[in-house]
Amino acid sequence: MTIVDTRPRPSGSALAAAPGVLDRSGWETDALCRDLSTELFFSDDVDEIGDAKRICLSCPVRTRCLDAAVERGEQFGIWGGHLFVSGRIVLHKRRRGRPPKVERPGDRFPEVEVPEPYRRLVRAGAPG
Repeated sequence: MTIVDTRPRPSGSALAAAPGVLDRSGWETDALCRDLSTELFFSDDVDEIGDAKRICLSCPVRTRCLDAAVERGEQFGIWGGHLFVSGRIVLHKRRRGRPPKVERPGDRFPEVEVPEPYRRLVRAGAPG
């Protein structure tokens, strides 16, 4: 995972950023998550994962976000509406512990279509 310092630097800084790294004029400015806490998109809680995916479903730059995550080799988090675990797209994740006899309302993620080029990254599930 790449960690990027997003703090603004003085204009004459010797530590000039690579083009596009700190520049938020691209697709990121249109992302619905731009002003939200990143904790929601890197949570292990099934309810929060579902909430993050629902935000992504209505995002106008969802596909561009997914493309960028795959290009960067993101290992974890919600990117473009998909849950990444160890660099793979996980379609279903169950809660910790014993499965309930009756499925709870938040136990299923919103379904997000995986584009054909990324189906090779799909893993059916991840441990609770």
